[in-house]
Amino acid sequence: MVSFRYVVLLFLRCFNIPLLLAFSPEFRGASRMFLDTADTKEWDELLPLGIFHGVTTNPTLLERAGEKCSIENLHRMSEKALRMTDEFMCQTWGTSTDEMYDRGMSLSEPDRGRIVIKVPVTYDGVKVAAMLVRSGCRVCLTACYHRKQALIAANVGAEYIAPYLGRMTDAGKDGITECLKMQKIVTSLGSGTRILVASIRDADTMVNLAEAGEMETFTFAPAVARDLFLEDLTQEAAVAFEESAKQNS
Repeated sequence: MVSFRYVVLLFLRCFNIPLLLAFSPEFRGASRMFLDTADTKEWDELLPLGIFHGVTTNPTLLERAGEKCSIENLHRMSEKALRMTDEFMCQTWGTSTDEMYDRGMSLSEPDRGRIVIKVPVTYDGVKVAAMLVRSGCRVCLTACYHRKQALIAANVGAEYIAPYLGRMTDAGKDGITECLKMQKIVTSLGSGTRILVASIRDADTMVNLAEAGEMETFTFAPAVARDLFLEDLTQEAAVAFEESAKQNS
């Protein structure tokens, strides 16, 4: 019997649609890694590696990258990111819940299936998140600093909650333990909310969380992405392979 996945794959090939738009690699499993930057030059360099499920941004990252925090510009950026990945996250903003909701709806309008709206996990932010979820938007609660906020995310129906691991540690908290406890909470509730670990300072931190079990969703800066590839023995072996190929060709 021909699988549904095969039929969709054939359709995409017939119409010359890049496959990365529709599928994560078959053997990726439950893992989702996101590139945390609004610098599109970094997108061009790092997204072709094929290891990223998506891109995450926020107003601070936009400012650092010299990108305008406007609906029009974020639509342009989402279009670019979604040509190379499956998801694009951007953050709504405003001085009232209605303004934040309207802006979130506008930001996600080009593709509500693949654009995720980030909202701070504040009292008013969660009101906005509830409104967006009811309207069919995918939501990530962000700026999370305590395990109790995982209860909020699960019960409001957010797809993601983003704890700031590095910043929690800077504030004197045990960031790794907080993240692991959050995962335990959503798992025990039977919730599908993903713990999107953010503010990751090095690749070893991700390795430790993944080894601990159940942590599978991470967003990190370009420097951490490059850290994943720093292994001298691998580089030495690759050079040796090339030398053997040259001598034996």
